[in-house]
Parts: sequence; C-alpha cells; structure tokens
Amino acid sequence: MAPRRVPDEDVKTVRCPTCGGASVYAPDNRFRPFCGERCRQIDLGAWASESFKLPEKEGQSDPGFEQS
Repeated sequence: MAPRRVPDEDVKTVRCPTCGGASVYAPDNRFRPFCGERCRQIDLGAWASESFKLPEKEGQSDPGFEQS
C-alpha cells in the first residue's frame, strides 16, 4: 500500500530558523525545520564554530575550575 499524500492545504509550514522563509514541516522534507540543505549547513557551521553561545551568569562556574 502506497503512503497517503496529504493535500497541499493541510501541509504545515514553519519559519526556517536560518533564513526566515517558509519551510514545509513534513516527513518528506528531510531538512526540517530548515527549508533546505543550504540553511541546514549554515546552522551546523554556526554550531561548529560556537557562534551559538549562552552568556555565563556571574557565579555559575564549577568550583575549583579556573580558566587562564
């Protein structure tokens, strides 16, 4: 039995986290939540280069761990 295709009006779209464009949020979009491979790779590169950092609050360091 072939998988049932969802009609276009029932397809959920979300905002691509990288470019802000429309992205189909369905199993047939292998890059979801991104709109395509390019946006997915841009996001991966940002994580790899540690561009996505959260600021450390004062006093959150591990005790006894000092950075030079």
